[in-house]
Amino acid sequence: MASPFSIAHVTPYPWEAQENEVNAHVQRVCGELSRRGHRVLVLAPSHSQERVRASRKALRAARANPQSLLQGTDDGTPRVIAVGEVLDVASSARRRPSALSIDVARTIEELLGTVELDFVHVHEPFAPSASNAALRHSRALNVGSFHSSTERLLSTLVARRFVESFFGRLDARTASTAETAELMSRHFPGDYRLIADADGAASQFEQIYAALAARRHSNDTDVALQRTLAKRPLIDVDLHMHTDHSHDCATPVEVLLASARAQGLGAIAVTDHNEISGALEARAQAEGTGLRVIVGEEVKTAGQGEVIGLFIEEKIPRGLTLAETVAEIKRQGGLVYVPHPFDRMHSVPDYEHLLTILDDVDALEVFNPRVAIGAFNDEAARFAAKYRILAGAGSDSHVAQGLGSARIRMHDFDGPQEFMQSLRDAEIVTGRSSLLYVQALKFLQTRATPPAAQRASRARRVKRLRRSAGGRGGP
Repeated sequence: MASPFSIAHVTPYPWEAQENEVNAHVQRVCGELSRRGHRVLVLAPSHSQERVRASRKALRAARANPQSLLQGTDDGTPRVIAVGEVLDVASSARRRPSALSIDVARTIEELLGTVELDFVHVHEPFAPSASNAALRHSRALNVGSFHSSTERLLSTLVARRFVESFFGRLDARTASTAETAELMSRHFPGDYRLIADADGAASQFEQIYAALAARRHSNDTDVALQRTLAKRPLIDVDLHMHTDHSHDCATPVEVLLASARAQGLGAIAVTDHNEISGALEARAQAEGTGLRVIVGEEVKTAGQGEVIGLFIEEKIPRGLTLAETVAEIKRQGGLVYVPHPFDRMHSVPDYEHLLTILDDVDALEVFNPRVAIGAFNDEAARFAAKYRILAGAGSDSHVAQGLGSARIRMHDFDGPQEFMQSLRDAEIVTGRSSLLYVQALKFLQTRATPPAAQRASRARRVKRLRRSAGGRGGP
C-alpha cells in the first residue's frame, strides 16, 4: 500500500443524490481509500440544512485543532462535509451541478486553509461549482477527474480562458472514458489518464498520488545546523533588486548600498538583468560594512521566462533554455530562485515548464510588491506550499525608494547551505509601498530621461552620497 495521505474528494453534486453516477463513484472510491488507511474527506453541497449546520459546527471546532476533521477517517468511513445548501434537485443523470449558495466558496476556502491536506481531488471542476471553488483555494496537490462526455458550451466557448486558467492548477488529470478524454483534450489540452468509474479506481488513484507526492521537496531539517543558526542574530534580507547595471534601472551601486543600510537590511541579493557586474561591485564595496551582499543574476531564458541564480560568480548568458540556465546555476554551486512565477505581466515560466525544473528549484518568490495583481502572489504561495518549496520574497526594486518593501527576517548565514537552512525558519515581512509611485519613479529615471542626463544624475547622486559620508569611510 502507498504511504497514507490526507485527501479531500470534492463533488459538485448534492451529496444526497447518490443515484448520481459521479457521487456514487466518489463514495465508492473514498470508502476504499479510507479502508486502505488514507484519511479521507468528502466535500459536497447538500440539500440538508441540518447537515450543513453540523458541518459548519465541526469546522468551527477545527479552528483550535485543525486535524480533528480527519480523525477516524482512515478506517473505512470517510467524513462528509456539507459545504453549503442547494435548493434544486439534481436528476440521476450526469448534469450540471445545482445552484450553490453564496457562502460555499467561503466555507471551502476556510476549510482548505484550516486542514492540512496532501491532495485535493476535484470532480468535474467547472465553474461555478464546489469543485471549482476547491481548485481555486487549494494549497495541496490537485487531481482533477472528468466524467461527462457531453459538450459544455459555457465552459468551452464563453468562459474557456477563465476555466483554462484554473485547470492549470491541476497536477494530474483523469478521464472516465476515452470519449471524455478526447473531448477534454480538444478544449483543454493536457495528459488525461483513463480511469474508469468502476472497481479498481482507488488503486489507480493511489498510484497517481504516490507519483505526485514523490515530487515534493524534502522537509528534512539539519538539526545541528539549525541549532548553530539559532544562536545567530536575526537580520532582514531583500532577495531581489537591481542597480544601474540593469538596462531598466538607474540606481548606482553606492546609492543602493546606502539605501539598504538606511532600511535596516542585513543582507541583500543584487540580481541585475542578464548581468553580474553590479552584484560583484556591490559585494566589493560592502565588504567590512556589516552588509552582506549575495551575488545574483536575473536571467532571461529562451522564451521560458526568467530565473534568478543566487550565490554565483560568473555571468550566465541570456537566451539559454530554462533547463540549461538552471544547470549553469547549479554548476556554479548556486541556488535556483524563481521570481514572480505566476505574474502574467512579467516574463515567467508557465506552469508546464516550471514542473520540468521542479527538482532543481531551491526557493520560490511568493511575494513581490511590484506584482500588480495580488492573486499572482497568492498563486505562487500555493505552488510553494503544495510542493514544499522554500518561500522567498524581495522588493524587485528598480529605484532606491522601493528597497526593502518586501523582506525576509531570518538568522544570519554564511553561504548557500546556511542560507537554505535559515530560510526554512524565516518570516516574510511586507511593508507599505505604492506600486504606482515606484513605477513612476522608475519611468522618470530611465525612459523619460535621456542617457546623457542619466549619467549626469548618477554622478550627482554618487557625489552627494560621498560628501554626506564624509570621514565615515564612504558608502
